[in-house]
Amino acid sequence: MRRTTGLPIVALVAIIAAGCATTAGDEELSAAAGKPLAKETASKIEQANLATLRYPADGKLLGDWKNGEKIAQEGRGRQFSDDPNGPVGANCYACHQLSKTELSFGTIGPSLYQYLKLHGSSAETQRYTYGKIYNSEAFAACSNMPRFGYKGILSEQQIRDVAALLLDPASPVNQ
Repeated sequence: MRRTTGLPIVALVAIIAAGCATTAGDEELSAAAGKPLAKETASKIEQANLATLRYPADGKLLGDWKNGEKIAQEGRGRQFSDDPNGPVGANCYACHQLSKTELSFGTIGPSLYQYLKLHGSSAETQRYTYGKIYNSEAFAACSNMPRFGYKGILSEQQIRDVAALLLDPASPVNQ
């Protein structure tokens, strides 16, 4: 059998496992080898993913932060051992710090503590926040963050609620 690329299939599998949303060519596969993507390639990936963003038809990007907190803290859903009809959460704390009072949190993603103070609450910030949750690769090529909306992991309302958790001044994220 003849190979069509100079990189091994293991590199392709690594890119897919990392969540990169594109069909990988040699340049895209360089990320799997521990090298950063070329700026042009990253831009292509982000542009392709920007085109997949679906914002709510009613224009409301924020929901109920209290529901958002429950979703962010819920780690069940979409794993082989979970009930497929059970609740689905975002498991945000596994990668991010959400509040000052959390005893345990991941550090793969940036801290989200004081998100509102750091980013403000402009219409542009709300749109970015909703979009980042919907499809993270629209803003960071080959992001480790799940593409919650694009992959159907979270519903439109759940994404609104998680966005509200980050942007509501009363939420624990912003205390």
